[in-house]
Amino acid sequence: MPQSLAQILVHLIFSTKNREPILSDDIRPECMDSPSILINSVADRAHVLFHLSKNQPLCNVIEVVKKDSSKWIKTKGKAYRNFHWQNGYGAFSVSQSNVDEVIKYIEDQKEHHCKRTFQEEFRAFLKKYQMPYDERYVWD
Repeated sequence: MPQSLAQILVHLIFSTKNREPILSDDIRPECMDSPSILINSVADRAHVLFHLSKNQPLCNVIEVVKKDSSKWIKTKGKAYRNFHWQNGYGAFSVSQSNVDEVIKYIEDQKEHHCKRTFQEEFRAFLKKYQMPYDERYVWD
């Protein structure tokens, strides 16, 4: 086969440093303007559904997204001068048959935010994807 083809969909979740609820309503819509299927956030976390290029390692894409969005947020005023994303992230594979479900989930972040803390939501993803983890290292 002379051509390399890949369809890799990723649901990325990451939070603000110490889950600080700093992403205000006026800044969130512009927060991560990058090629993706869908980006949505609430005050202390971001969700991104995107196609992963076959030519880029996941960690590199996430590093660029977090670094560039952090730099941009810091230009939005004094309140954001010390803004940082939390180290780490969760990246979960999405099958094409579940894209609509994931889109709905990401679109409804404000609703989820009222019901669950970031930690509760993230633990649910880890359980759903059967990812082993050590609680001591997930939140720092």
